This record gives sequence, C-alpha cells and structure tokens, in this order.
Amino acid sequence: MKVELQNLTKIFPGRDKKNPKDTVTVNDFTFTIPDGQLVGLLGPSGCGKSTTLYMISGLQQPSGGKILFGEDDVTNLPAESRGVGLVFQNYALYPHMTVKQNILFPLQNLKGPDKMTKEAMLERAYEAARLVQIDELMERKPSELSGGQQQRVAIARALVKMPRVLLLDEPLSNLDARLRLQTREEIRRIQRETKITTVFVTHDQEEAMSISDMIVVMKLGVVQQVGKPQEVYDNPVNLFVAKFLGTPPINVFEGSVTNGKLYIGDSAVLDVPGVDNREVFVGIRPEGFVLDKNGPLTCNISGIEVMGRDVSIVSTNEKSINPVVRSIINADSNVDATATEVSYSLKPHKVFIFDKETEERIYFEV
Repeated sequence: MKVELQNLTKIFPGRDKKNPKDTVTVNDFTFTIPDGQLVGLLGPSGCGKSTTLYMISGLQQPSGGKILFGEDDVTNLPAESRGVGLVFQNYALYPHMTVKQNILFPLQNLKGPDKMTKEAMLERAYEAARLVQIDELMERKPSELSGGQQQRVAIARALVKMPRVLLLDEPLSNLDARLRLQTREEIRRIQRETKITTVFVTHDQEEAMSISDMIVVMKLGVVQQVGKPQEVYDNPVNLFVAKFLGTPPINVFEGSVTNGKLYIGDSAVLDVPGVDNREVFVGIRPEGFVLDKNGPLTCNISGIEVMGRDVSIVSTNEKSINPVVRSIINADSNVDATATEVSYSLKPHKVFIFDKETEERIYFEV
C-alpha cells in the first residue's frame, strides 16, 4: 500500500496566557512512502516524527494537508477504519490477558462482513505468533515475558488483522543493546516476509540506517532530507543531517575558503575548486582521516582506543567545534602510542563544507 502525505501540517494551539504561541510540530510535510517498503522517520526528540505517525494512524487529526492510502483519501477517516497496525513504544499489552488473548483482541472487535469465526481467529493468531516466533508462549501473561518477547506480542497483535500499513513508534527503546540488535533484525525479516508498507519512528540513527529502505530526517517539524540511508550519510544536505547521522559523530571544525583552498586554522587541508572565499564549517567523517606525517592537519593526541579491527585516535584541535576529534584508522596502521601530536591528510569524499550562516552544504568537485 502506497502512503502519500501531501503538505501535512499539525499545529497545537497555545493553551493559556503564559503560552499564547501556537506550536507547529509538523510543517508542510510532503512525502510518498512506496508500496511494500520500510521507511524510517528519524530525528531528535520533539522533531514531530511521532506526531506524523499518529496522523497517519488516525489517532491525531492534521491541521492541514492530506493523507492518501493508495488512491483513497483517509485524512478524515477514523483510525479503526484505516486498516493500520500500530505498535507503541511501551507495548501497551493488556496485563490480565494471555499472549493469545492479546493477539486475538483486534480480531474479536471486528464487526459486520469482517467478523470471523472462532476457528479462523485462532488460526490467524497462531499464524501471527509463528511469524514473530512466540507460538510457544501463547498461554503466558505479559508479566511472565521478557521485554523482547513482549515486543513480539505487540508486533503480532498489530499484524494479526493484516493491516495495509504497519506503524512502529520507537519499538526498541525499552530493550537492552543486544536485544535491540536482535529485535531490529526480526522486524526487518518480518517486514520482508509480509511486504507490508511500514513506517518506523526512531531517534537512533543506527537503527534507522540498518533496517530502512529509505529514511526521512526531521528537525523541528520540517523534513531536512529524504533518501536511502547510505546516500543520506554520504551526501548530507546540511550540517544538521551531517551531525545527526554517524557513529562516532562527524568532526566539525571552523574553517575558511581562500582562493580555492580549504583552510582549518592556518593550514590548507584540501583543494575546493569553484567555491567562493568565505567562512565555513568543515565536517570530516571519522573514517576520512589518513595518517600522514607530512599531512596538513595536525591535532594533539588525547588517547588511543584499540577496537580490534580499528583504532580510534582521540585528539584535540583549537578549531574543532566538538570537544574532541575522533579519527578511525585501520588497525594495521602503525600508530605511535608515545606521540603527542598526529598529522593527517584527508579523504576528499569524506569532507563536507557548510555555509557558516545558513549551515547549508557547499558542493565542490572531488
């Protein structure tokens, strides 16, 4: 099911004299979610991603714009009539019901021509349980399950009514690190098997990049960039997107462009043909540094962290916006652990420059 958002806007009015201003949580959001794809809505807390999800589900009414499922305008359609499955951040399972009863609940509320026999409901419930691999837990209560198992029950309950669109609101945030990894792989497997159009809301960029076909990066209710995860990582359109994606985060320096050369401090670190003279921010991905004793960029070493296949050099530079500069170097490189300084040359395709006023990307030939 293709989902199309046209100029979607949500405004919460000011409540009282102390807060008279309206709050625009989603501002003119236009985007098409292709049929059968998993799209990640990504951004910091308060950027409007969950509000967008709730408008798609029908739990919140847009202040403006349209929502289309295929060719059907569902903007004013009640949530129960949209054919969506919604998984909340806190799972929202019924504690007094067994796993089986929780999964059956949406089917038991079907009325009219959609009403099912008990046998058909049970068959559908066990089918959903097998899909998320909890069919052996059907007689347990939620309190008898781990966090990951509860999450699977919530997903099965959303899938059991065969929704046209599956909506996941930060479904992994309550799980520990190992379980998060396992569960996100399960979500991706389930989505591929069912081919249900899925919207996945998260503030964790690693989650979004690892399982999404496309990501939408949001800030203060405004879409910043849309694209395939690797494309957005490799070609951020502004400083916000560059800083939001990447672990460790991108290193940002104050710099300038003079006569086609990029300077950090007094050092010309890169040729940037075609760029006008101006003050800029310079973003360098951690993997964009190359150890080079004659390199133009010099930093003061704070520490060296050996991470198996890689070595992370932690250093400082007076022009760095970040408290420290992190560079990821191949473990085969010969890093002098006794040195106090380190010099680098840079990989041009891992260096981005941004206008100091607008923070928009300035492109140059690599």
